[in-house]
Amino acid sequence: MKMTGENNDGKSDITMNDVKNLVKKKDEIEEQIKAYYDVLEDQGVGVEGPLVDEEGFPRSDVNLYQIRTARHNISCLQNDHKAIMVEIEEALHKLHAREKAKHEQDGAEAQAEAMEHEVSLPPPFARVDAVTQGSPACGAGLRVGDEITEFGSVNTGNFQNLQNIASVVQHSEGKPLRVAVIRNGQRAGMSLTPQRWSGRGLLGCNIVPIHR
Repeated sequence: MKMTGENNDGKSDITMNDVKNLVKKKDEIEEQIKAYYDVLEDQGVGVEGPLVDEEGFPRSDVNLYQIRTARHNISCLQNDHKAIMVEIEEALHKLHAREKAKHEQDGAEAQAEAMEHEVSLPPPFARVDAVTQGSPACGAGLRVGDEITEFGSVNTGNFQNLQNIASVVQHSEGKPLRVAVIRNGQRAGMSLTPQRWSGRGLLGCNIVPIHR
């Protein structure tokens, strides 16, 4: 009996549906075995009952052909049942082993990704400590606590003081600026356009330097 879900190259590709199909086949075999046992019970002979009378002649009170057929089929089906139980056990073992390996691999990949992410995040040079509702900064998605790693042409490498940001803002009125921040340990980017609004300044937020 061929293992369900096995590729020609011999590599296992067992799925939960394969296991369910094997269990379904097992149940069908058990139903067939029960049906043949019912035939023998109706004949009153069972699996081992004699098919000849006391004088050694074939019994005339039972259907010999039906009994022999039922006994033969029961024997064959019991072998099939043993084989499919082995298949189910092997399939479950492979399925569990693969899930365990996948879980371990996912964990290792997540850890590696977290380490890589931690290393790749540039150090911020400023932090947002206030954002006014309805302001350009608020509309762009800037939040209190965001740590800035890029503000237009200003970045970690060339930032000296807040005047750098103020200068970029003054020269970019009405023009979108790329802003990159670190928020909850994750990098986030947004487009911020300095412009006149009902409040003070062109941004509507307060930025303070991060001293390292």
